[in-house]
Amino acid sequence: MQIGTTLPNLHLFQPKGVNFKCNAQTVKTISSSTEMTKKHISNLEKLLQKTNPIDSSNPVIEQPSNRSIENRRKNLLEGLNLANIWPDEMRKAAEDMSPRHLNRLKRLLSSKSMEYSPRNNLANRWREYHGSNNWLGLLDPLDENLRRELVRYGEFIQSAYHCFHSDPATSADEVLPERHVALPDRSYKVTKSLYATSSIGLPKWVDDVAPDLGWMTQRSSWIGYVAVCDDRSEIQRMGRRDIVIALRGTATCLEWAENFRDLLVEQNDNDDDNDEGVVQSKVECGFLSLYKTGDHRVPSLAESVVNEVQRLIEKYKGEPLSITVTGHSLGAALSLLVADDLSTCVPNAPPVAVFSFGGPRVGNRGFADRLNDNNVKVLRIVNNQDVITRVPGMFVSESLDKKLRESGAGRVLEMLDCRMPWAYSHVGTEFRVDTKMSPFLKPNADVACCHDLEAYLHLVDGFTASNCPFRPNAKRSLVRLLNEQRSNFKRLYTSKGKDLTINLDREHNFPRSSCLPSPSS
Repeated sequence: MQIGTTLPNLHLFQPKGVNFKCNAQTVKTISSSTEMTKKHISNLEKLLQKTNPIDSSNPVIEQPSNRSIENRRKNLLEGLNLANIWPDEMRKAAEDMSPRHLNRLKRLLSSKSMEYSPRNNLANRWREYHGSNNWLGLLDPLDENLRRELVRYGEFIQSAYHCFHSDPATSADEVLPERHVALPDRSYKVTKSLYATSSIGLPKWVDDVAPDLGWMTQRSSWIGYVAVCDDRSEIQRMGRRDIVIALRGTATCLEWAENFRDLLVEQNDNDDDNDEGVVQSKVECGFLSLYKTGDHRVPSLAESVVNEVQRLIEKYKGEPLSITVTGHSLGAALSLLVADDLSTCVPNAPPVAVFSFGGPRVGNRGFADRLNDNNVKVLRIVNNQDVITRVPGMFVSESLDKKLRESGAGRVLEMLDCRMPWAYSHVGTEFRVDTKMSPFLKPNADVACCHDLEAYLHLVDGFTASNCPFRPNAKRSLVRLLNEQRSNFKRLYTSKGKDLTINLDREHNFPRSSCLPSPSS
């Protein structure tokens, strides 16, 4: 350990000149500094004193153990009390290198020793956590029960990713089978597999040039599932029976192609939006195509979701119910279309809420107003460095759009909302996290890391408040995040992982698409 590299520059203590015109404050400061220096020297002398003198008549040579050496070094640094004279950056580095911090890092890098966040009773406040008041007073600072709910719904999406990547090819059977989904919460059971179909196809020459693309070029792909809480104790804890629709993000070539069809188009059921002064509801062409298109083997995503939810509502008639739609990236966009359909097509629908992670804009201001009018509650979890959350649309910055509307340009923007094909607007309440707040990720992490779902859950688990640092008692394991985003981890922590002799690839052997059990659930 090179202490010299961390101590303050000694030349700062060299006199640069003599000035006898000292005021009382200067004398007091010099005296205080002298007393502090004497105190440090006294501490050093006490630590260096021999507490057990060696008997010269019977000398015994002992080899100190590794643990005693580490304790001696730790006591030496603590006794010197150098933290009071180090700058903030040096003090943080010292804390990071402390044995206590290494033990905590080892725990976070191990999936075997999991800690669980408290699972509190939500029965009396479930509507509040489901967005009845637009999560007012729960986001900044972040309520611990809401944090747990957000991470839990995010893990439902991870299960959808895992199920798809474990077998991405769509079956050639005439009737597509139901898939087994390994859910992170065993109190839920899957009742329906969901497929999304593209309305476009790749040219024939693509198959001739690249015949081995396989599932990447298929038109219909498994995209998510419907699940329902089926555990009495969990229903009692949550105060209702929860129906979950979880949707994954973009995976196939045709899904990517649909993402780039970014012109706004009218929804087919806009008959009641023709009133003068009302902005007509429009959504992105590609998202609507994936949502509404079906083929001879599988119905459209819209038809599958609505029919299944209607069946579950009828089955559990008389019970308090809630509908929670959650998705990441493309799944976040489709979640809004699902919620819109359920709020309008399902009679006497229970409360509908959307928890979206890294979602793009989906429609115009008329679409946002329509969801608000139908009492659909939307919480958008947004990473400050995630560019996907700022597209498509004319204005990249939501704050800029808001300022322009409040200024004299508001009337012009309202006219553009009705006529421009790229007049997009976000929906609902925003909960913003920041990659730079994580002590483990690089502040300049790449685009893929900033949009990664596991990175989102990591940031949510560590969020305390917008003006507070990453919470020190964050419980979510770092195994999956380190496996997928090793190049975006700070070198300090990757090197610590090596020093701790944790070979994650061999010890855990988790594939990239695996769905890890989370200590936050």
